[in-house]
Amino acid sequence: MLQMPYAEIVEKIKEKSDLSDADIQAKVDEKLEQLSGLISREGAAHIIANELGIKVFDGFSGRLKVKNIMAGMRDVELVAKVLAVYEVREFTTAKASGKVASLMAGDETGSIRIVMWGDKADAAKEISSGNIIKVQGAYVKENNHLKELHMGDRGALTINPEGEAVGEIKQTAGIRKQIAKLTESDDDVEVMGTIVQLFEPRFFEIDPDTKRRAHFRDGQYVCDGKVIAKPDYSYVMNAFLDDGTDNIRAVFFRNQALQLLSISHEEMLKYKESPELFEDEKTKMLGEIIKIRGRVSKNQMFDRLEIVARTADPHPNPKEELRRLEAEKPA
Repeated sequence: MLQMPYAEIVEKIKEKSDLSDADIQAKVDEKLEQLSGLISREGAAHIIANELGIKVFDGFSGRLKVKNIMAGMRDVELVAKVLAVYEVREFTTAKASGKVASLMAGDETGSIRIVMWGDKADAAKEISSGNIIKVQGAYVKENNHLKELHMGDRGALTINPEGEAVGEIKQTAGIRKQIAKLTESDDDVEVMGTIVQLFEPRFFEIDPDTKRRAHFRDGQYVCDGKVIAKPDYSYVMNAFLDDGTDNIRAVFFRNQALQLLSISHEEMLKYKESPELFEDEKTKMLGEIIKIRGRVSKNQMFDRLEIVARTADPHPNPKEELRRLEAEKPA
């Protein structure tokens, strides 16, 4: 079933009428009273839109802009620019095992997380930030009140399709939360905090072609049965953040670690050969206020929450943060 949040229905009505927020709210309240609470607020807003001759749903499938994508849609096509690509993860459950990858992409109307399952997850290894992608045959799910575009067996992905372009991206921010209020279900959350502890990066061998982890066996590195003559390296780095309400361990994989330290891959590899050089980075970063966006998960071994960074901003814009604080002040 298609689902559209109340706020989006109101925006649709405002776009196609002369009504203000207050006007729409008054009509919705009147409709709720008329129907004695037998419908939801969203249902009442739908009725108001129909009475005004406004088409709330622009399309149920086919090519859409991000703002028109809704939970429950199937066979969706989207052309968007890639904003960030995340690590491919392998999983095993009681019922199945497989691979999953995800990325953030956007167009002129907003941004959305795209999740790729099974064989489609391998495509993430060929995608870079800034690429234009065309997604076809995708379906839409809602995860923690955020819409996600999922690609399964029926999905298709084209990288930098000929003749396709995307204008200036309308960025959408993750939900800002204090560390003390984070929960295990937070999948796209923004946190600002001070680095109170920074750990040396841990390096591991990968296949330079597929970027998947290689393992040392019988005197050689192997990945998926293929011998890797000269492996490349990826890495993971941890830090503790404190925002005055609590502290949390933050995990930074390859791209996010480079974002945080503002260095190149080649510069990072110097710390593999000479770990003592990382002390200078520690000294520089301790006490720095940073902003990260990511998902929260439970570390079962230590029974604590961690946040896995999807983006890392080592220099948050102070003017932007002041505007946020002003907007959050009670009237």
